[in-house]
Amino acid sequence: MKRPIQRLVALMLLTAFSSVTLTACNTMAGAGKDVQKAGEKVEQKAEDCKDAKC
Repeated sequence: MKRPIQRLVALMLLTAFSSVTLTACNTMAGAGKDVQKAGEKVEQKAEDCKDAKC
C-alpha cells in the first residue's frame, strides 16, 4: 500500500517542479525582451545625441 502513495507524491513533486521551471522560462524570456527594448531606446537616444538632436 505504501508504494502507490510514494509514486503519487513523486509524480506531484515532479509536476510542481516542471510547472515552476516552465513558468520561470517564460518569465525570463519576457524579461529579456523588455531589456532588449530598453536597450534599443537607449541606443536610439545615443544616436540622436550624436547627431546633436538632444
